[in-house]
Amino acid sequence: MTSAMWNLPIPNVHNLCASSGELTFVGGAGDFDATGRIRHPGELDKQIEGAMANVADALATESCTLDDVVRIKAHYTAERDDWVVIAALACFFKAEPMPVISTMPEALQPFCGQCIQIQVVAQRGWRTHSDIRSVPRQVPPKRRELLGGRTVTGGLRAGEFIALANRTAEDLEGAVRHPGDGVAQINFIMETHSETLAGLGASFQDCIKFEGYYLYGPCGGTRERWEPLAKARASHFREPGPVATSVPCHRLNPNEALTKIEVMAMREQRNGLDKYISREDHWPERVWDWPIPLPYRQAIRLRDTVWLGGQWPGRPYDNKWQAVMEGQLLPQTRFTMSYIEDLLRPFGREPADIVLLVCYFSSTGTQAETVALTNTIAASVGGALPPMTLIPLPMYSPENTVEIWGVARG
Repeated sequence: MTSAMWNLPIPNVHNLCASSGELTFVGGAGDFDATGRIRHPGELDKQIEGAMANVADALATESCTLDDVVRIKAHYTAERDDWVVIAALACFFKAEPMPVISTMPEALQPFCGQCIQIQVVAQRGWRTHSDIRSVPRQVPPKRRELLGGRTVTGGLRAGEFIALANRTAEDLEGAVRHPGDGVAQINFIMETHSETLAGLGASFQDCIKFEGYYLYGPCGGTRERWEPLAKARASHFREPGPVATSVPCHRLNPNEALTKIEVMAMREQRNGLDKYISREDHWPERVWDWPIPLPYRQAIRLRDTVWLGGQWPGRPYDNKWQAVMEGQLLPQTRFTMSYIEDLLRPFGREPADIVLLVCYFSSTGTQAETVALTNTIAASVGGALPPMTLIPLPMYSPENTVEIWGVARG
């Protein structure tokens, strides 16, 4: 007799795993039981075990296993080094190359007693493909014992899909380059990513999703702090660039890190040569724009999948970088979801087609705030909620309280 499937502790009907094209997505899997209760409150190691078991159960509903995982991302809340978390997750992947593992330390979690949530992108049977490439990620000498000599994957190409681990400006010895200089740290990270992409037969022009984090105090909160970093990130792309999400954070490892960046990409192979995959993009006039020239797009489709950039409640038909309904989480969430509906419509899609939703939102850390957010999103989706990663932040900004990106069936 099989055990009941785990659930999130929310009243809404919700999916834990969904597929689009060749890709399968699991949202924020935690150490939940069938009632949504955290089985081991406050115990990170046991929660990692429970969350990974739940990831495997969710993947099985789409005929996938842990061997099919290409990218795993862990948002964790604990006084641990990123490499400790990477090593703990690597234990669940026996085949080589191991998937790309990204980690993000967080101040808060969405549900009571939670220490970690795990998001996954998988592709059924990728290990049988003829085109598998990986680029190793150097482990600092003081952390190598944690991995038992295993090779950590910095970038992985599974056929056409490419994922890179998120990186700070940590060098090969474990020290942060350019302390106190966010722009220099961005350029160091992007140069590392460029080398990794080249090792996978790709470049930044193949990127479909950019996701970046910056410390709120030193690097965000005002346009004067945000703009130089935004320009530094954008300088590595040309139009048409990927969809993008850049959000503030309150913790990074190592301590002197100011920013962390990851990308996903797609590139095809034809007649033995790597080729750019053309994409369709739409940008309805109502949807906000950035206040400075940036190469990113808001929504792109390729290979039957739509990728959405991070949406926030910016004033429509405008690029003045002003929020509507300032400081009001639930009204701003409804408004942001209306942008997502606008972006999907030109592709002939709607919110019910979303297969992954990633939500950053202002919170004081209560579960009730998370439930109120999911209730609001459920009303906007109009059916079962998609797999979701929910990341509460102590303070997003006084004006803007939410940013949401996602993936939809194309």
